[in-house]
Amino acid sequence: MTAPTTTALTGSYVLDPTHTRLGFVARHAMVTKVRGSFEQFEGKAHLDFEDPSKSTAEVTFQIASVSTGQKQRDDHLRTNDFFDAPTHPTGHFVSTSVVKKSDDEYEMTGNLTLKDITKPVTITWEPTGTAKDPFGNTRVGFEGKGTISRKDWGIEYNAALEAGGVLVSDKINLEFDVSAIKQ
Repeated sequence: MTAPTTTALTGSYVLDPTHTRLGFVARHAMVTKVRGSFEQFEGKAHLDFEDPSKSTAEVTFQIASVSTGQKQRDDHLRTNDFFDAPTHPTGHFVSTSVVKKSDDEYEMTGNLTLKDITKPVTITWEPTGTAKDPFGNTRVGFEGKGTISRKDWGIEYNAALEAGGVLVSDKINLEFDVSAIKQ
């Protein structure tokens, strides 16, 4: 079996929510990391493997679906101290440009909206593979990462620690594992 050509892979895709993770990592109490993700989302992309600059992506995620594996923390993240899910129920990302850096690295810049504040974000993507699944669907995979300052979106809650430092880092690392299905 031969690998699909870049021309065959070019087209419209939707994110497979059962095989995609929209994650983040924050430093907690200056000593450990807390990982979380948004469990409910939908996304689409047009991927152009011949001319990546023509690629686009858009993702909408439900703020109330935030999950770190700890109910009390998740409930706090949904409040106005952090994401304010009752007032701002969704987050949104829309790409504005894609640049191929090398055969195994792409840079996507786009606008991330949280709490009605829109700021640019750059995400570095690495292709992880292509495959035909058992149902005949063409799939592509990518891992993505980026770093943001949560204060840029008005997420400023914190508490000073007795030994110095703060409870929650301002720097948030974004981590994405994406499986997308060609339409």
